[in-house]
Amino acid sequence: DTEVLINILAHEMELAGRDVPLTPALVFRAVKAVHKRIRGSYAVIALIAGYGLLAFRDPYGIRPLVYGVANLPASEGGGQEVMLASETVALEGTGHTTVRDVAPGEALFIDMAGTVHAQQCAESPVLHPCMFEYVYLARPDSVIDGISVYQARLNMGETLAQRVINTMPPSDIDVVIPIPESSRPSAMQLAQKIGKPYREGFVKNRYVGRTFIMPGQGARKKSVRQKLNAIAQEFKGRNVLLVDDSIVRGTTSKEIVQMAREAGANKVYMASAAPPVRYPNVYGIDMPTSEELIAHNRTVEEIRQFIGADALIYQDVDAMKRVVGALNPAIVGFEAS
Repeated sequence: DTEVLINILAHEMELAGRDVPLTPALVFRAVKAVHKRIRGSYAVIALIAGYGLLAFRDPYGIRPLVYGVANLPASEGGGQEVMLASETVALEGTGHTTVRDVAPGEALFIDMAGTVHAQQCAESPVLHPCMFEYVYLARPDSVIDGISVYQARLNMGETLAQRVINTMPPSDIDVVIPIPESSRPSAMQLAQKIGKPYREGFVKNRYVGRTFIMPGQGARKKSVRQKLNAIAQEFKGRNVLLVDDSIVRGTTSKEIVQMAREAGANKVYMASAAPPVRYPNVYGIDMPTSEELIAHNRTVEEIRQFIGADALIYQDVDAMKRVVGALNPAIVGFEAS
């Protein structure tokens, strides 16, 4: 999809300024044409050789894009250096100060002199960021569209705790254990809300990649065992509530529940900080087909039986949108298809 987008951009730039010098105005005209021709989610950063750096975001701001600056020392010529990235942590980690998010439909062009040119290139831009960024994709120390990802996950844990309380007596739970790493803030907040201890029961191998985007069920199943190792003393003889950020295919959850039982857990409950994922997200993540999604055409009870948990609790989608959206009233909605 990136190759298609860049080719369309190159074609529109050629139409906008054939045989004339490339100016910011011509670049913005090309981006406007791209927005009209392409439907989807994208945050683009492109180097235009000999002219400068271009960045633009889709008209709904589904994918994140921020820019920041750093003052260069006199030994390097002084002035300011501009950096663009998907997350604020990338800016902070390189000594750049975040200026702002690139607005939905907006384009920035940084010329060879370092001047930042900005223009709105979409006809009706509306901010609808992807909810899955806050659930799973982004780092917790990032701030996306004015919302702390860490705080968003704490808020999700608060509402998930209420779902747990409404589903089962907290007295049936001995300990709350997160599935590393995205679920940690939600699990901590949930444990505090229901008055149960929070413990780290799994150690993560950081050299194994994310399992939900791995091709093939066999590879994913094998990867779970390579990626996580249970600390038996946190499970033995206990009723444990495992908290994960989401349940996509269900194969990972099934393997983790089995690992908890092998470590000696008495009962294993599972809570998902995200609601059931019933349909593929077509806006820019490598998601499975409907048939691969465990929640597609299945009830919660059927999913519970598949993963082998003694109880399964999902987040409420409306509650999730409400508590995350409350962190930035300027957001009119979220992409959560």
